[in-house]
Amino acid sequence: MLLSIKTKLKLTAEQKTIMSKHAGIARFTYNWGLATWNSFVKDGLKPNKFILKKFFNNHVKPEYGWIKEKGICQKITQYAFDNLGDAFSRFFSKKGGYPRFKKKGHHDSFTIDASGKPIPVGGTSIKLPTIGWVKTYEGLPHTTCKSITISRTADSWFIAFAYEQEHEPTVKQHEIVGVDVGVKELATLSTGVVFPNPKHYKTHLEKLRRLSRKFTNKQKGSNNRHKAKIQLAKHHAKVANLRKNTLHQVTTFLCKNHAKIVVEDLNVSGMLSNHKLAQVIADCGFHEFKRQLEYKAKKFGCEIIIADRWFASSKTCSCCGVKKETLTLGERVFECEHCGHVMDRDLNAAVNLSRLAKA
Repeated sequence: MLLSIKTKLKLTAEQKTIMSKHAGIARFTYNWGLATWNSFVKDGLKPNKFILKKFFNNHVKPEYGWIKEKGICQKITQYAFDNLGDAFSRFFSKKGGYPRFKKKGHHDSFTIDASGKPIPVGGTSIKLPTIGWVKTYEGLPHTTCKSITISRTADSWFIAFAYEQEHEPTVKQHEIVGVDVGVKELATLSTGVVFPNPKHYKTHLEKLRRLSRKFTNKQKGSNNRHKAKIQLAKHHAKVANLRKNTLHQVTTFLCKNHAKIVVEDLNVSGMLSNHKLAQVIADCGFHEFKRQLEYKAKKFGCEIIIADRWFASSKTCSCCGVKKETLTLGERVFECEHCGHVMDRDLNAAVNLSRLAKA
């Protein structure tokens, strides 16, 4: 199966400058392509990434000598147009919004390859096409990949690539498990296991506010403002990494130890419209939770079952099956008026979800 890995690079000051130049060229190419696309549409034409790529290589690229500077991999412009084409494909299929122009310092990244040849990786050093040898903080698997994406978060650079590797299914402790995700508890399993919600954003909110005020009060264009911006970005990255680490621990435990996993199809965008709970709901990372489950299911050999969005898992009694008419968010204990069954609200929902796999 196809696996992917992302890890931090250990770069010198000179190498960071080279990475910034690559990201700048990729950003310039993407923005040029988007501006030209908009111009073509305004004139009644139907552009595509292939027309833009050909025109850019033949007429635009020769005018800018800094794009062909020594040590710059020329493949980055090709992938910039591919990314633009993918962005419009998502827009036309109604899976995303209209592509926007990229800004310096916001999601800087670029992709390179070795002109179709496999790129060998392994250990704590890797030789990038044109750029040369770079080091990583952790050892990479000894394998090959077709392309490599390098991105920046705050003042750190990361490398990411996909590679093929065989995986054998793990031995499962449980055949079926229902998973009820929520705000109070991040995940409650039908087996009785509960993963508490650490609420990383709320825990670090005061420091984020302080750093944000510090950044706002600095004079625009000054070095101190740039330093404050890096501090704020690093702390945002820390919170995001803590959240991802928690989700990785939960999803890995689920996929390793359960053959069938039943989860709800949550309307996350609708839930975020509740302004009283939007912050804590966003902090849970429900979309990322589902995404990790889907790819780890293939990795560890388990099956993911998505329950219908309108399935009343919380309102239905797991003992007799009678459905309650109303159940407020404040009711943390489920009490069945028909059979008298009393159970924790989240555990009751998880048990109901687990029974969908048997139906």
